Amino acid sequence: MNWDAISAISQLIGSVAVVLSVLYLALQVHRSTRVAKLATQDAAATALRDVTKPFMENADLERIWRVGLEDLSALSPEERARFFHAAYQFLKAFETIHFHYVYGLMDRQLWEGWQGLLRHYVAAPGIAHYLKLRPEIFSERFRNFVNALEPPTEQRTVGTLFEQQRNL
Repeated sequence: MNWDAISAISQLIGSVAVVLSVLYLALQVHRSTRVAKLATQDAAATALRDVTKPFMENADLERIWRVGLEDLSALSPEERARFFHAAYQFLKAFETIHFHYVYGLMDRQLWEGWQGLLRHYVAAPGIAHYLKLRPEIFSERFRNFVNALEPPTEQRTVGTLFEQQRNL
């Protein structure tokens, strides 16, 4: 065997090694992307749970949220302030979820569920009023998205679900 043949075989082995390395890296990137997407989706659910959990644990805060969604005038000024703080956190959690979806980090089916929930809440009079008062605290992209949402035919939030059940 001459040196040219040995050189050609070495180059072939080197090329195969490079291709295998690139394939391995692609596989690792794909796995990392999947892990990042799953972590993002979990973080989105956790963020919204962190916002809504106090409503379940604190009857007064739950009442403020439920009543404020439908009739801000039924709340005292202090309660309205608490409602606005909760609305801010709630909408910021959704803004982050929307951001993740836009950048491909949120599964489409999960996103459709989040979007469906958001449609009901932004149609609630209390949230709609808050969004009119404070639009600048949300990104332009999120504001445009929210403004383009089709209102639900029948608004269902914790402020209206119980009324609908009573009417059944």
